[in-house]
Amino acid sequence: MTVPGVIDIPAKLAEAQIKFNKEAGRAFIAALPDLAADFMARWDLRPAGTPPMHGVSALVLPVDRADGTPAVLKLQLRDHESEGEPIALRLWNGDGAVRLLDHDEPTGTMLLERLDSSRMLAHTPDVHGGVLVIARLLAHLHATPAPPGMRHLGDIAASMLERTPAVLDRIPDPEARRLVADCAAAVREVADEPGDRLLHWDLHDENVLAADRAPWLAIDPKPLAGDPGFDLWPALANNFDPGDVVWRFDAMTEVLGLDRARARAWTYGRVLQNCLWETEEGRPLGEADLEIARRLRGGSGEAPR
Repeated sequence: MTVPGVIDIPAKLAEAQIKFNKEAGRAFIAALPDLAADFMARWDLRPAGTPPMHGVSALVLPVDRADGTPAVLKLQLRDHESEGEPIALRLWNGDGAVRLLDHDEPTGTMLLERLDSSRMLAHTPDVHGGVLVIARLLAHLHATPAPPGMRHLGDIAASMLERTPAVLDRIPDPEARRLVADCAAAVREVADEPGDRLLHWDLHDENVLAADRAPWLAIDPKPLAGDPGFDLWPALANNFDPGDVVWRFDAMTEVLGLDRARARAWTYGRVLQNCLWETEEGRPLGEADLEIARRLRGGSGEAPR
């Protein structure tokens, strides 16, 4: 499927959409050619002559606006995670994150400033330096309070705790089952104070790009309102190194000025979230998630036991 002179739809994007979003993903892929053509015309855009980019959920087309301003057109399936993205980007207004230039609410289509996709934080060999970059970006992003109506960590935590008993019954390994149960216990201790900051939720080194106006900027938020400790997990799991977990956690909590016990509990919450998803989908638990829980326990002497 193509839009002449604009786009070939990447096969891997189509495969991911069908795998994760089933019929909705199939419909999204089928609609992409017309959607791209519509917004190229509506916003008076021209192809920039460089290849499109994509992740699991979105297609990103490098374009130029009528006045020559470089930009990217982001086409994505609108869902509960992506619907808050333009709201968050508008509130952050370029402070630590890519700027939003235009937005179509019904489809979730966005026009964003064009960053340098060839200069991704993931390409830098200094892993520790990359973790510190992420922590400093999070400090900027978390300075903004979440707006009313943003999906909330309190609701997510309540849902996780409600689903945990059924999931525990499906985990055959006793040690893994105990880790997941203790992660839930840690979340239960902090669930009544879920926080009110505007979180990114998915800030790892492939979601950080260089720009002319700033050394590094965040892209692709899946925003929610909550405690900053819930934002640490991606930098612990990305480029996973068991021996580095405690260093990364300590470095990020120091840069962000977080209460370590609360940050640890909400990081266990991310482990719990992933374990629930994997088990409910019939997949094995992620070894990295379990090891993160073990390493944080070893570095703190606190739950999970």
